[in-house]
Amino acid sequence: MNISTDISLKQYTTMQVGGNARFLTEATAAEEIPQIYHDAQSRQLPVFVLGGGSNVIAKDEGFEGVVLLNRIKGFEVVSEDEQSVTLKIGAGEVWDEVVARTVDMGLSGIEAMSAIPGTAGAAPVQNVGAYGQEIADTLVEVEAYDSATDAMVVLPAEACHFSYRHSIFRGSQMGRYCITAIIIRLSRRAPQPPFYAGLQRYLDEHHITNYTPAAIRQAVIAIRRDKLPDPTVTPNSGSFFKNAMVSQEMLDAIRQTHPDVPNYAMPDGTYKIPTGWLIDQAGFRGKELHNMKIHDKNALVLTNPHAATYHDLESARQAIIQAVYDQFHVRIEQEPLEL
Repeated sequence: MNISTDISLKQYTTMQVGGNARFLTEATAAEEIPQIYHDAQSRQLPVFVLGGGSNVIAKDEGFEGVVLLNRIKGFEVVSEDEQSVTLKIGAGEVWDEVVARTVDMGLSGIEAMSAIPGTAGAAPVQNVGAYGQEIADTLVEVEAYDSATDAMVVLPAEACHFSYRHSIFRGSQMGRYCITAIIIRLSRRAPQPPFYAGLQRYLDEHHITNYTPAAIRQAVIAIRRDKLPDPTVTPNSGSFFKNAMVSQEMLDAIRQTHPDVPNYAMPDGTYKIPTGWLIDQAGFRGKELHNMKIHDKNALVLTNPHAATYHDLESARQAIIQAVYDQFHVRIEQEPLEL
């Protein structure tokens, strides 16, 4: 096990801000995980598990602990029948490569989550989703190391307590588990309409009616390419803010001044309002502030053209949050975790 010291976190996070990690190590097999935690605990140091770094922001003071790069690979069929195929995916697999392989197999269930950066192990952490699909829809269970019990465990999907962009892994049990693999069940059945509004609009405009997993994947890639900047070219963390969840009363209040506010009814009786729309209405689309920039094609995305520090990002974030609150009385929330 190789351990590096005083390593800049900028190179491991797509926003490219922040300080150094005191220690950094890499795991390529689940069997390596317990020893990494044992060594950290013997030094009374915390462990932070990092995948692709696309949904994590590093602070300027860095991380006074051990950053564990999860690079555990694996892709295998564990069971199948006439309707579905169940796959076990190593946590360190690149998510979009996983999606591509399942689409090539003719399987449906995660094709609308194409082109999302990051790793498979990170997908359950924030219940990653896009265009009407989320990992909670297909996840069977999670294999993980439990640092509280010093044991390898299997958590069924219901134990993850999934909700919108949330799970126990970034909530009540944050820091407890290191996910080593995910088990997902995908369908042999072709994707079925109606699709998410933005996706359906693209399909209609391009006269696509043969709804195969491959067709949906290519449509999503085209949509994302048009509205989301490439983090390898322009540092960013994708969607920086979660979409806003509001009550019926709050939605009605916003409609008084903005009758055309886009909204989507949720199963729990709340309504989802696209936060990009709120930010756009507050006048931030394409605006630069504190060396950061709100993307000119998607106000949900905060990019880093010039910032060198987390402090710049923090200042820009707070200015956006306050402006949206002042105008709509809605408190928007950051999506990426902080290291």
